[in-house]
Amino acid sequence: MSRIFMFDAYGTLFDVHSAVARAGQGLGPLAEPVSQMWRAKQLEYTWTLSLMGKAGGEAADFAALTAAALDFVLARHGIADPALRKGLLAAYQRLDAYPDVLPLLEALKAGGHRAFIFTNGTRGMIEAAVEAAGLGPWLAGIVTVEAAGCFKPHPQVYAHAAREAGAGAPGEITFASSNRWDIAGAAACGWRAFWINRTGQPEEYPGFPPVSVRKGLAGLEGV
Repeated sequence: MSRIFMFDAYGTLFDVHSAVARAGQGLGPLAEPVSQMWRAKQLEYTWTLSLMGKAGGEAADFAALTAAALDFVLARHGIADPALRKGLLAAYQRLDAYPDVLPLLEALKAGGHRAFIFTNGTRGMIEAAVEAAGLGPWLAGIVTVEAAGCFKPHPQVYAHAAREAGAGAPGEITFASSNRWDIAGAAACGWRAFWINRTGQPEEYPGFPPVSVRKGLAGLEGV
């Protein structure tokens, strides 16, 4: 029987730190702190705008928030280098896919299942990343938050994704994310949520547990 699988993009399918690894040579010892803070500020902006009720329209442009987060981080570290900024933003459009992504997507399609990306990212951002990684033939579709007017983990974003995927009930969706807060949001909405804890983070949000915690995507087709 065909099943619906949905995957977060950033940190789950794509390595968010590969942009700095590829284009941040000029950062030297600041490379890791810049990359970590860039990701943290990017997410902070999505949560803040959603809570303010201001995440609709242009404010839902995750690409613009990604650029704004980078601008903050570079300024915070006293870095004024337009060429470096341009290179980092270009690299973010072509993030590396983790090695376990393509084998899983191939297995899902071979099993007759439908795999979707469900992301805060804009359609343009995700389509560029999917094309660069060669994942397109294995996906049934891409669902972005743009039409929902808010970002994860707002409940209406998960409801929007379920409708887009054609799910008859929340429990029909098997969801995987490396972000524990995203797993909490999905679990709160009744999805079968699997935490892909790639970096060995401690447990959070005990009231909204995942079905299981996994180190990677391998074998997820059998859950």
